[in-house]
Amino acid sequence: MVEEKKRVRHITLTSHPGQPGSGCVPVQWGATDPLIRGPIVGTVTESRQRNVIGTHSGSYSVYRALAVASGALKPDHKPDLTNTAPAEPIGPYPSWSDPEKIVSLDPFGAIVADAFKDYLKKGYDIRPTIAVTKAHINMPEIKEAMDAGRLKPDGHLLLANGDVVVTKAAIEPVWYLPGVAKRFGVEEAELRRVLFENTAGMFPELVTRPDLEILLPPIGGMTVYFFGDIKAASDPKIPLAVRVHDECNGSDVFGSDICTCRPYLTHGIEVCIETAQKGGAGLIVYYRKEGRALGEVTKFLVYNARKRQEGGDRADQYFARTECVAGVQDMRFQDLMPDVLHWLGITKIDKFVSMSNMKHDAIVKTGIKILERVSIPDSLIPADAKVEMEAKVAAGYFSKDEKPTAEELKRVKGRDLNE
Repeated sequence: MVEEKKRVRHITLTSHPGQPGSGCVPVQWGATDPLIRGPIVGTVTESRQRNVIGTHSGSYSVYRALAVASGALKPDHKPDLTNTAPAEPIGPYPSWSDPEKIVSLDPFGAIVADAFKDYLKKGYDIRPTIAVTKAHINMPEIKEAMDAGRLKPDGHLLLANGDVVVTKAAIEPVWYLPGVAKRFGVEEAELRRVLFENTAGMFPELVTRPDLEILLPPIGGMTVYFFGDIKAASDPKIPLAVRVHDECNGSDVFGSDICTCRPYLTHGIEVCIETAQKGGAGLIVYYRKEGRALGEVTKFLVYNARKRQEGGDRADQYFARTECVAGVQDMRFQDLMPDVLHWLGITKIDKFVSMSNMKHDAIVKTGIKILERVSIPDSLIPADAKVEMEAKVAAGYFSKDEKPTAEELKRVKGRDLNE
């Protein structure tokens, strides 16, 4: 009897009541019309409506579960999307209907309340995966740039107190698995199997539901900060500055001096403001990929290993110590990163505030031109971060089509080439 109860429970946990039926809207990724493309439905309360693997809110779905378990949230709650429309309209652009340009986010994710209003009226639990709003940001480094005369307030974009007026967008990941597999050069079935195994079977549908091609992965997404007219991003005649930044909580938030992450971020913001003030536009893309996507625990372990090794922290052992702890030097895999640029309709970047070959190559590979790469000024590099920069220079972190001369190596020595 006990064994029978265990068996029944096992079947309940691994069965899939949401098999395709009258309530499941198929997703045709890459369709121009959102109604033909279909909504992304990750509800857990209306199983027959589900047309994706995973659930709404991505990495925050566990907190939602805790709220439901504690009684703080009704399990059948559906958000009221009144007045939540984007503060600035974005798109549509031709790239939205190119299934090879965008595979890791839903280009219609910010306009579900309008695009799928008829489905919402019918009770479908469709939730935005993108939100666009307006705000002011204020960082002491911007005020320092103003005091030094590098930036001047204009009363519109940059205010006298150092406030910067921005449009910002929060984006949750939405993976079109066939497209993701193609981007990485692997078979979709293999990608599904590895995802299933390395999440300890968290999503059985990866291997049991090949008809479901969309995954809402439980990972962090990104935030976009735009300086100037957001429509300018898609106009190749208007100068555009871009900084793609991967999260570094210790430096970005707390000012840790062991790396150049915050200095490079604030330098990128300064370049964006300067470009926007001259009639162009600027863009900061902030990805949640802490510690090269190795995680902050691994990151701190590597810090200890580097500083405690014989001879202290050395450039020649920088990457070796990372690989000893993590098994790999970097797991950011920038292949999916350019999708957000295509969501904004970007075809050309005038100033790319980065010397990372990984970022540069990933962007150029998707057809976006980069005219100039902007490195971090020497004066912004913390003393404790020098070893990291020297390691990256020695490792040749330049894009494959750019062979640095001896003079260039001397000039960039100490700069973060894969920040």
